[in-house]
Amino acid sequence: MTTTEVPMDEVPMDEVPMDEVELPEVPPEQAASITVLRRFEKQLARYPLARLTTTVPRTTRWAAEALFTEAGRIPGAPQVRISASLLAHVAMDEAIIALVQGPSRFPRRADYERVAAELTDARALFDARGWLEDPRSYHLDPPALVEVARTRGWALGERYDRIRWQSGFEPRVEEPGSARWRSFEANRTASAWIMEHPGPPRPWVVAIHGFGTGATFADLITFRAPHLHHDLGWNVAALTLPVHGHRRPSRLGGEEFLSFDMMNTVHALAQSVWDIRRLVSWVRTRDPSAVAMYGVSLGGYLTALLSCFVEDLDAAIAGIPVSDLARLFAHQSPAHVRARAVQHRILEGNAEVVHRVVSPLAMEPLVPRDRRFIFAGLGDRMAVPTQAHALWEHWERPTISWFPGNHVGYLWSAKVSGFVDDVLRSAWPDVSAA
Repeated sequence: MTTTEVPMDEVPMDEVPMDEVELPEVPPEQAASITVLRRFEKQLARYPLARLTTTVPRTTRWAAEALFTEAGRIPGAPQVRISASLLAHVAMDEAIIALVQGPSRFPRRADYERVAAELTDARALFDARGWLEDPRSYHLDPPALVEVARTRGWALGERYDRIRWQSGFEPRVEEPGSARWRSFEANRTASAWIMEHPGPPRPWVVAIHGFGTGATFADLITFRAPHLHHDLGWNVAALTLPVHGHRRPSRLGGEEFLSFDMMNTVHALAQSVWDIRRLVSWVRTRDPSAVAMYGVSLGGYLTALLSCFVEDLDAAIAGIPVSDLARLFAHQSPAHVRARAVQHRILEGNAEVVHRVVSPLAMEPLVPRDRRFIFAGLGDRMAVPTQAHALWEHWERPTISWFPGNHVGYLWSAKVSGFVDDVLRSAWPDVSAA
């Protein structure tokens, strides 16, 4: 790698160490006013209802960008048509984002230093082992899953079976944050709920839920599992992701998966790949007539990532997908959190590099292009449309369906439900065997 000398006046300010930046002097009376204003804003941000007041201006800004600027247009996506329904969808996402971004969830000063040190060490280790150059080599091949414990359950009037097994995943002891990840005892037991037809072989869809979910009743709705099972004739296997559901080490499911502890995210994604590959190996022991993978949100990210490891999938459906977690974190973070993360070389530095080993954009998919499918919301403010677009480009522009809604709008979108049904019908056209 070569280095080019760049004059300091041409270097972006977020790439210059803060102690080397000369800031203009501010008159004492003005500085005092700024301090008072910042304290007032900080105090105001402590109240959820006060944070909700940002919903209207942020929704208005989104509409203006979508209508009048190039930044609001996504290549390959239809032009946004503003409607009362779409604005309500956008406002819903913006309200949720405002509610979860309370000061109590912001990193503390010591967190920046610790996370920066972990990422620096990880970058050096990953580079020395060749994992940054060949991200797939970071992942070990898991043993096939053969024996599972099986119990029965009911949710929303539907019978399902629960299978459990020991995950067997362990981050390497030399990896930063590995001891912390190993301490999550409940996370060592993997599980999935399944809906399986008796009789001759059927197709299977492996479903991967989003961040913070994983409860059976919620995922039955998320994937319209009763419809897929009863009406389309598919068997369904839905994994509970690491540190979600019964695997969570804290009160909030998924809290350790996507947080400021960015090495946790690396281990979580690596374990997800491991666990899902084992689940797919178990599904293949059921003599499936077809196997599809279908994930939403974080599950969409994992569907894209698994497409780089699992061959012979008849379809890979990435719904409202995230594709670049470091970039999304930078986009969603409050300005002061983002600025401090850049200052510590977390963002625009080590996080993007380290995350290559678990990035679907850093590896080539094994699933053929005509078996890759994406759906995304034009008004999605959580997994913003640029995330789906980046995956679409990396996947060589496969079939994509854009719907006029927000992050969860696919749940009641007839366009999306029809799209998924068509994909599964094309993956298993022998519906008469049902």
